[in-house]
Amino acid sequence: MSVHGSLAVCTNVMSPVPHSSRPLSSPGLLIALPLVVLAFGHTLSNLLRTLPAIATDVISTDIGTTTAYLGVLTGAYHLFFALGQIPVGVMLDRLGVKAVSLALLAVATLGCVAGALANGPASFFAAQAFLGIGCCGMLLCPFALAAKTLPPLRFSMWSGLIVSIGNCGMLLSATPMAWLIERHGWRTGFWLSAALALILGALVTLIVRSPEKAAPQAPSRDLGSELREVLAITASPRLRGPVLLAFTSLAAVLAVRGVWGGPWFMEVRELSRIEAGNALIPLTLAMAVGPLVAGGIDRITSARRVLLAGGHLMAGFLLLLVVAAVPGGWLHGGLLGSATSDAWVFFAFGCCMSTQPLLFAMGQSSTPKESSGKALAALNLVFFCGTAFHQLASGFIASYFGMEAVFVYFSLALVGSAGLFVHCTKRDSLVEAAHDMPAKTP
Repeated sequence: MSVHGSLAVCTNVMSPVPHSSRPLSSPGLLIALPLVVLAFGHTLSNLLRTLPAIATDVISTDIGTTTAYLGVLTGAYHLFFALGQIPVGVMLDRLGVKAVSLALLAVATLGCVAGALANGPASFFAAQAFLGIGCCGMLLCPFALAAKTLPPLRFSMWSGLIVSIGNCGMLLSATPMAWLIERHGWRTGFWLSAALALILGALVTLIVRSPEKAAPQAPSRDLGSELREVLAITASPRLRGPVLLAFTSLAAVLAVRGVWGGPWFMEVRELSRIEAGNALIPLTLAMAVGPLVAGGIDRITSARRVLLAGGHLMAGFLLLLVVAAVPGGWLHGGLLGSATSDAWVFFAFGCCMSTQPLLFAMGQSSTPKESSGKALAALNLVFFCGTAFHQLASGFIASYFGMEAVFVYFSLALVGSAGLFVHCTKRDSLVEAAHDMPAKTP
């Protein structure tokens, strides 16, 4: 798999230590700083994928479409994001992290410019496609570097930190972006994102070092063989549970925070744009801090399976709670049924979904060491294939049945995928428990 091979390239990206050396026991500045800079690429990615949520009404009016159909158009981001996973892995093999990161930032900049200049559904769809391609490796680059340069016990913590840094992009797309759009229009959000991409490109150029010596080149392989290899990992029995959960997990988060959260507060709760941005802050903070907390709890308790299943089941229940509290709903009134209560229910939803990065750690531990990079790429591919699928489906559901139906849809999807996850990982948990039991003495 392309990403696995790329990890070999990544070994020498940050340090002249020989390839045969053992990973550092703790990340020094020469490793930590580039990881943080690359993680800021994921911040930009999250900003761009959630920006439409706070400007859905004005964007749809300006480009001549409906709010619901705009949800379909934004699905292009996730579709092309998913399609870009394998090609990015191949380029990581051949060019290294720095070159791939700079190329992705260049494409993302073009996508931002295209978004700012979009004047109709077709041009907005094209801009979202460019952005999906440009951002498709923003998480994979720091993850690949961390997986190779850090010991396994620290990978879980750093994966949570990388995701937390990236989720700060959602914080930028809440109140700050709402204020900017109110004052200067939604197109300014894309122009500002283009400027941030250029600044980040300069930081990557200065801080992320290229390999001092080119890694030995493996025989050239066609994209089809790379894709078949990833699909084989994806369908493997030990990765089946994480894959089934990943297909819905990220989709639900991005649906609430990236597309439908803003319209929910503005249309159902009748808040202004800036008030809606403020209402999304608790959810955004939960997604920014939660992965670090989840990683710490996982390290202390070793209850990864329970954390993942319980978190997703509870998140599904919380989405039903929001729907039940709308005017006329059976829970409306009392402590529920207001914009404030919705904001805190969404906060709890974000806390529950913050276990999501543990799927990467589970995928890595569920496969042989030589296939860990492939498992990361397979899960990332499924995350965004699922997001593209559910995003398109939710757009059509909103068109015919309204936003309440969208939340019910994701609630049922989360509960169903969590149930499948529990079923598919039950055998593995029993095997591990039997392995950990002390042998009986005669």
